[in-house]
Amino acid sequence: MAGVMKTFCHIAAFSWYAFIIQCIYAKDVSDLPSGIFVYGGPWKYLTFLNLVLQMVFFGLASVNDLQPVGKGSKMSLLCLCKDLLFSVFVFPVGMFVVLLFWLIFAYDRQLVYPASIDNFFPPWLNHAMHTVVLPILFGEILLEPHVFPKTKNGLAALGVVGLAYLGWVIWVYCTVGIWVYPLLGLFSHSGLAIFFFLNMLVVSLLFLLGKALNYKVWGKKHLKFTSSR
Repeated sequence: MAGVMKTFCHIAAFSWYAFIIQCIYAKDVSDLPSGIFVYGGPWKYLTFLNLVLQMVFFGLASVNDLQPVGKGSKMSLLCLCKDLLFSVFVFPVGMFVVLLFWLIFAYDRQLVYPASIDNFFPPWLNHAMHTVVLPILFGEILLEPHVFPKTKNGLAALGVVGLAYLGWVIWVYCTVGIWVYPLLGLFSHSGLAIFFFLNMLVVSLLFLLGKALNYKVWGKKHLKFTSSR
């Protein structure tokens, strides 16, 4: 029964994220506020990339759940890949998107989500992108244990991906002269460096939070494949 519930939750989460991504793509670009989807479309926003990341993870989790028992090494490899994807990227990046978005939104929404966007992305879609992610992540922590890599390896992988996204953001700015997020235009070069460093620090702490929560909920007996620090 627990296995059926887990499979249902994974398929439901995958379907939810696929639906949200389809809703975003269904928007008429010509009706969007100027500059929103210039160069790269939604693919330059961490929010959208996170939605794709979440969908891919829950898709893999669903496939893993539906695998017949006793598939051996192939099944174990799929399970391991799914767990590492969740521990290193899905949990910390998903948490980061939610926390940073609402912190900036509370301070000055014009810096991250201008009021003009409300006419095209209604409040329910905003919460689907920036709020619902949080309870789904915590639900996944409670649903099943996950394998976490050595801390240094996990942080290294997270750092590489973080630098890759930073490079993408800078590339967009150098190409079209528009920052992906208006907030970035307020910083000097040194201020940007500090801001990006602090962001990576927060994401790293969120990785450690996920590891701690996983251990707290499931204990050592479920984490026998987890490498030591």
